[in-house]
Amino acid sequence: MPPALPRPGSGPGSQYVTRVATARNRVPARVPLAALASRLTPRDQWLVRMVHEHRVLTTGQIHRLAFSARRRAQRRLLVLHQLGLLDSFRPLTTYGSSPEHYTLGPAGAALLAAHADCPPKALGWRPTHTARIAFSPSLGHDLATNDLLVRLAAHRRTHQAGLTLWLSASSCERRWGDLVHPDAYAHWSDGDQTLPFFLEYDTGSQNLARVEAKLDAYAHFTTTTRDRPALLLHTRTASREHAIRQRLTNTARQHELFLATASADLTADTPWGPWWLPAHPPALRLTLTELAAHWPDLSPAPNLEPMEIGTPLALPVPPLPSAATEGCT
Repeated sequence: MPPALPRPGSGPGSQYVTRVATARNRVPARVPLAALASRLTPRDQWLVRMVHEHRVLTTGQIHRLAFSARRRAQRRLLVLHQLGLLDSFRPLTTYGSSPEHYTLGPAGAALLAAHADCPPKALGWRPTHTARIAFSPSLGHDLATNDLLVRLAAHRRTHQAGLTLWLSASSCERRWGDLVHPDAYAHWSDGDQTLPFFLEYDTGSQNLARVEAKLDAYAHFTTTTRDRPALLLHTRTASREHAIRQRLTNTARQHELFLATASADLTADTPWGPWWLPAHPPALRLTLTELAAHWPDLSPAPNLEPMEIGTPLALPVPPLPSAATEGCT
């Protein structure tokens, strides 16, 4: 295991430590990549791609997305960890214990690189990959963003509505980095209603002037591309949402942005519910499906087709594994 990076003195990264090498032993000898072909299910391969796309997912998040029982998820994740497809660390908490946090492992990087016919470095993977995520100052923000979208995606396992597309911040950067830098882009679909949206997950670490400046970039995006996805701004507290609405509502109206806000004090376990308050036209708090009907002029962002490099890694990863893989052990 590579040496751990210095732990930040403050911030989310200061509360996380990587696994010690003896905590979860890998198989004694590295399994040849070709030998994994007979051991990996389609769901395993989807999961490796999903973890790469979104950088870090917890046991609970993976359970919601891909497994019918938490224990089944834990058993399979342990196998994938032992094979080196996934790496993991566990947060250090003051009380109790935290779930395992999974990242892309060395064999997983090799597998994806083989699919894409490129070296693992081209994926952005390095031997220090897990340590850099574990000690990243943005870890808390990334986990919160992923958790919100995992709940929206997993809703489709048992209901008609859910996410049909979910791009990470890095995928958004590849497509629209010269215009905007959202935390995610996704499509919420419910029957004949679809809500394409950019997500900004606000943790309160940025001052209001900097948050307001982001609206200029989204307005420029709309002007440049002629496409109009919604902008959902999610805060951690109701008081922060109130402050942001006081600062941003007039700006959103001037730019004619389809902006709606909500806070974790409301969304809790049901972020698809009636918690989203549009900036304009005036309305009560609405569900995501109602937002789509409230803004009939929405249109999806461009460049959702395969990227020009033409590799499987440039394709959006489905938010859920194929239904055909659900029964895989």
